[in-house]
Amino acid sequence: MPKAAAEIIEIAGHEVRLTSPDKVMFPERNYTKRDVFDYYLAVGDGIMRALRNRPTTLQRFPDGIEGEAFFQKRIPTRGVPEWIQTAQIKFPSMRTAVELCPADLAHVAWAAQMGTVVFHPWPVRGDAPDNPDELRIDLDPQPGNSFADVVATAGVLHEVLDDLGWVGFPKTSGGRGVHIYMRIEPRWSFVEVRRAAIALAREAERRRPDLITTAWWKEERGERVFLDFNQMARDRTITCAYSLRANARATASAPLTWAELPDVEPDDFDLRTLPKRFAEIGDPHAAIDDVAHDLTALLEWVERDEKNGQGDMPYPPDHPKMPGEPPRVQPSRKNAANWQSDE
Repeated sequence: MPKAAAEIIEIAGHEVRLTSPDKVMFPERNYTKRDVFDYYLAVGDGIMRALRNRPTTLQRFPDGIEGEAFFQKRIPTRGVPEWIQTAQIKFPSMRTAVELCPADLAHVAWAAQMGTVVFHPWPVRGDAPDNPDELRIDLDPQPGNSFADVVATAGVLHEVLDDLGWVGFPKTSGGRGVHIYMRIEPRWSFVEVRRAAIALAREAERRRPDLITTAWWKEERGERVFLDFNQMARDRTITCAYSLRANARATASAPLTWAELPDVEPDDFDLRTLPKRFAEIGDPHAAIDDVAHDLTALLEWVERDEKNGQGDMPYPPDHPKMPGEPPRVQPSRKNAANWQSDE
């Protein structure tokens, strides 16, 4: 059977070339590259709200999700249209990279043409890459947790946010979890925003210690939902709203209202169903840019926790040792030689 011809499609005033549109990307569902391309056009306003002007890591599957995959943190050096916009980001090692920084939907379509299935934006804008403007909380279910446990945990966080006077926006992860996003003023560092995320998570944990944990070490979590504060560490990214996930069902990360969260299941949202929902109700996160919260109250919680003996938490293993960070060794391997604080 001859390969389908390449097409030139005009998107946001740019010409995007779609090649091999009949290439199968999701074999179990027989979804093709054209299906992925058309999906992102169908949810365009929503995914641009999540990606606009954000340095973005691309999770690419040139031969479909059952083929080789890789994370592209650096824009290709060849074959890139002149209109593609980029931004320079800095890794924990202080090395830098130039990443895709979508200015319009043509950037998303071009990435889909390159075999991108999953989009992982930084919580910053390209013009201020060291100052997050988005605080993200990742609700990570542990073995033994149900999706109902995750929803209950989201409800606790909703109460905490209400007490702060903050507006949070929940979405499914596309897997078993839930993400909650809050816009913040972009005037704090990654270190400060991560510490604020820890304080927020600890407050939720105090309210439901039977359900919620902030324990970094898996051996301490038990059957409790982990609030992954390290998703706010530099170079940590979360699948964005409306991004597809690389699983057999082609699920997608779906923005929700708080009211509907208890009544959904993660598998409700996929490459076919989410565009229909978007066409019918629009984007539940349409108001996410209406307010940028002041982080001061959470930083005051950080100070309160430190006075009560709850300081910083371990960073991801690829980060340099940070000031005030406890030793990076799991409690079961604790001994006098490796459990001395650097403070």
